[in-house]
Amino acid sequence: MNKTILTVDDSPSIRQMVAATLRFGGYTVVEAVDGVDALDRARKHDDVALVLTDQNMPNMDGLTLTRNLRADPQYARTPILMLTTESSAEMTASGKAAGLTGWMVKPFDPKTLLAVIAKVLN
Repeated sequence: MNKTILTVDDSPSIRQMVAATLRFGGYTVVEAVDGVDALDRARKHDDVALVLTDQNMPNMDGLTLTRNLRADPQYARTPILMLTTESSAEMTASGKAAGLTGWMVKPFDPKTLLAVIAKVLN
């Protein structure tokens, strides 16, 4: 059975690229446009194996989303990866403190993204 990944990004083109990459890798994809949408979708899907989120989004950013997901027993141990243009040491430290599993910087290489996700899920 395919594992489900929740992708969160406010950019339609990035969402489309990420979703296409993940589907090519054999994953089922649930897409969300921001953190608020992602929380709603996460609550509706009990089979999300991993969350892949952007940081800078309207309504709710990726770190706030991460903290909210970690507070939910269903997502307390689900891997959460940040895929963002942010790369400062301060931001990555904030991500670790929020409970992120890992941090990747855009633009992304599809093969690298799939390799990281496979490593995190296995």
